[in-house]
Amino acid sequence: MTILEQFDFLLPLASSWAEEQESMILRDGIALTEPRMVDAHTLGVGQPEEVRLLKVDAIPLSKDPFLQKAAQDTRLLSPLTTGLTLRYGIFIRSDCWGGRGLIAHELVHTTQYEKLGGITPFLKQYLYECITIGYPEAPMEQEAIKESSKLIEKPCGS
Repeated sequence: MTILEQFDFLLPLASSWAEEQESMILRDGIALTEPRMVDAHTLGVGQPEEVRLLKVDAIPLSKDPFLQKAAQDTRLLSPLTTGLTLRYGIFIRSDCWGGRGLIAHELVHTTQYEKLGGITPFLKQYLYECITIGYPEAPMEQEAIKESSKLIEKPCGS
């Protein structure tokens, strides 16, 4: 069975995992600095004061075997992943911590979460695009690349 055929089964699992991770980031993460708050406003984040960043050595993967397999098959999450936005909670890999471009890119995803109305609607569209079109060609990913590049050229280490 393909990932696309499993999509309706995987989406609630992915949404639950994302909600758990967001809660942890909101609890343990740090607020945006004033310059990043300005970037968030510029990028259209409606509630930038809600955003929290959490520095991690590696972006965590779900312990659920179905989600692990889906992440592996789609290559959406890997040891190379530098950031991951889960609505207002953003993981930033420690070697990219403070990179304005990466944070801006992730803040565009926060704007997308807000526009789409939350975690499940965002994941439904974003994951569907990544599965059917491919990452990073998916329109939502392209939007994040385009909008964040207006602030700065390099997404990591800037």
